[in-house]
Amino acid sequence: MGQGPIDLLLMTGEFISVDAWDEWPDHERAMRRLACFSRLIRFDKRGVGLSDPISADAPPTLEQWMRDALAVLDAAGSARAVVVGCSDAATVAVLLASVHPERVTSLVLVNGYSRFAAAPDYPEGVSSDFIASMIADTVAPEGDGGFDVATMAPSVAGDAEFERWWGRVGKRGASPATAQALLGVYLTADVREVLPQMRVPTLVLHREHDRAVPIALGRYLAAHIPNARWKQLPGGDDVFWLGDTDGLLDEIEEFITGVRSAPTTNRVLSSVLFTDIVASTELVSELGDKRWSELLDRHTAATRRQLDRFRGTEVNTTGDGFVATFDGPARAVTCACAIRDVTRQLGLEVRTGVHTGEIEVSGDDIAGIGVHIAARVAAAAEPSSVWVSRIVTDLVTGSGLQFVHRGAHRLKGLPGSWDLYAVADD
Repeated sequence: MGQGPIDLLLMTGEFISVDAWDEWPDHERAMRRLACFSRLIRFDKRGVGLSDPISADAPPTLEQWMRDALAVLDAAGSARAVVVGCSDAATVAVLLASVHPERVTSLVLVNGYSRFAAAPDYPEGVSSDFIASMIADTVAPEGDGGFDVATMAPSVAGDAEFERWWGRVGKRGASPATAQALLGVYLTADVREVLPQMRVPTLVLHREHDRAVPIALGRYLAAHIPNARWKQLPGGDDVFWLGDTDGLLDEIEEFITGVRSAPTTNRVLSSVLFTDIVASTELVSELGDKRWSELLDRHTAATRRQLDRFRGTEVNTTGDGFVATFDGPARAVTCACAIRDVTRQLGLEVRTGVHTGEIEVSGDDIAGIGVHIAARVAAAAEPSSVWVSRIVTDLVTGSGLQFVHRGAHRLKGLPGSWDLYAVADD
């Protein structure tokens, strides 16, 4: 993904097939963000998802996974890349950076570890009982297919839709026997001895309340990699693309590029137009389905011509009405008047409302309080009239549009009273 000047190889420990990664919106947003400043290279590790299966009796070694990562870089035509190793994949990323520094520009470790299990010389590690419970949760037929959600992703624990998706893609990504074999490699790996030999610039990020990989394991990494940069982050999600993802990705982008992007938002100021045919139910009964359908098609075509004429963006249709956005309120009001006029020529009447406010853009759809206000203004309008909110009248001062005050109205679901105005007919 992406056309950035920097190659970025992403290595994760999850059992999620690469063709399912972008099914969940949070995951897809995180991937798009990484691809904004890099050429993002993603792949299924051996034994997971679309890659070839393994024998549970002979799982891959860290060295084999490292060679697989090199094969992916070669296939992608990447001579050198930033390597991002997340959670269980951090050990493979460390090995790759230490054995092949000529292929690794820099290294980012997110919620990672050099050894997971506790040892006499490694009190930072976790107990064998905890490891056994993690493996059991993953391979249990009734489990969620990728560790307990409350442990891995507490910010979405209890979200039934996420838990269904997580379980489905986890079980699709690896069979129980494969998952157990791969976890056996992850959770018994130990790359502590190579840490002092690492020479590539390294950033270690870790969320302070990570229950799957305790933060002490991340601190150990940072303390034993020469000149590593350490950053403790808020939150408890081991899964990096959940929780405060923007803050985490800001750190990665700044480490790699030297700058972090200006905050992005999907909230914009827009003029929203709603239209609705008056008494449409009665007209269907009067005209019959066939004649009504033909008349509705003519109305739809006429409305779209006006939207094109005034450079409006059709968002969707609401049965017998339209929702559209405009970059200026005067154009929205003028278009609303034109729609009213052409609809009259068809023997129909419409209620039309316009409001200018902040909306949230999600793909081809819009949401937010600004959308609700525009819908309520249209619902309050009289037949064959164009009503607007007070902010619209303020913003179009000097445009030549004239308005008549229609009083203060209570709009359903909105607090307080709202001054509404009708466009004056010439």
